[in-house]
Amino acid sequence: MTSISPERILQIEARRDELSALMASGDLPSDRFVQVSKDYAELEPIARAAGEVRRLRAELDVLAAMEEESDPEIKLMAREEIATIRDTLPDAERALALSLLPRDAADERAAMLEIRAGTGGDEAALFAADLFRMYQRYAEAQGWRVELISASSSESGGFKEAIASVEGKGVFAKLKFESGVHRVQRVPATEAQGRIHTSAATVAVLPEAEEVDVKIDDKDLRIDVYRSSGPGGQSVNTTDSAVRIVHIPTGLTVIQQDEKSQHKNRAKAMRVLRTRLYEAERDRLHQERAGARKSMVGSGDRSERIRTYNFPQGRVTDHRINLTLHRLPEILQGEMDELVGALIAQDEAERLAALDG
Repeated sequence: MTSISPERILQIEARRDELSALMASGDLPSDRFVQVSKDYAELEPIARAAGEVRRLRAELDVLAAMEEESDPEIKLMAREEIATIRDTLPDAERALALSLLPRDAADERAAMLEIRAGTGGDEAALFAADLFRMYQRYAEAQGWRVELISASSSESGGFKEAIASVEGKGVFAKLKFESGVHRVQRVPATEAQGRIHTSAATVAVLPEAEEVDVKIDDKDLRIDVYRSSGPGGQSVNTTDSAVRIVHIPTGLTVIQQDEKSQHKNRAKAMRVLRTRLYEAERDRLHQERAGARKSMVGSGDRSERIRTYNFPQGRVTDHRINLTLHRLPEILQGEMDELVGALIAQDEAERLAALDG
């Protein structure tokens, strides 16, 4: 792992002290004070980590000198403390290196969660609903808020498609590795012979865009309104409230008909469209910066098989990091911390390795 130089550590701490002095001076105009406060809040934990590394390294130097003393008791004490610090220092240096890694600007954003049934018919739709409930329960445990944007139900009670907004602290940072193909292996309730079927659902997690993030010209939109229809052709209402929005330059199409109000459907459709356009631009920039290289936890491509949920064996396997957990019922109940933590740790390890490379 890359070792942070003493000079770099001093620079970090000096900059933190400079920002602190600026805030204490009382001479800053309000807008400048807000920016300096923001910079300080971002730098302060990094400076604290840097200070801990500097302190431990300084103690090692002092103890190394004590080890040269003639007094055997002092020598023994120095050696014991040196061993303790050598155990502690790598963790402190890793924490500092992690704090210096470039952050994904979208990590603190809300996320748009899109789940679609894939191969497997009714069983795939039931699995898509299982996944939606899993994320819903995980979100509740995190203290996040889940708002269902739209859903298309299957006759079996599953979801052909479900789109939801998830809001809270660090939502995208924790959910962004969920994008891809999720596969289930189980005996469907309708299977008389007890044969295991394999079905799949795709998950997409997109950082939710604000209006300021994406400029959409009205002339680039084709908006159609029509009468909503529910399952089995039942009329949801008798007005033209369903909305279809086509973004002409990209061909992206969003349909929204869950609300009885055309205005609400249009607002929700624009929210989904804005988020998809924002993600497309993020993808383009990522490709420019990273070329074709994929991270160890995968590209987040929705066509990539990332995880298998095997009911007969009660296990969940994440294929990107070769992690198998025999806790399938608990994970489907939203106990995803171990999975999410392992994916984040692998991503951090891969990015630290890239620094060394």
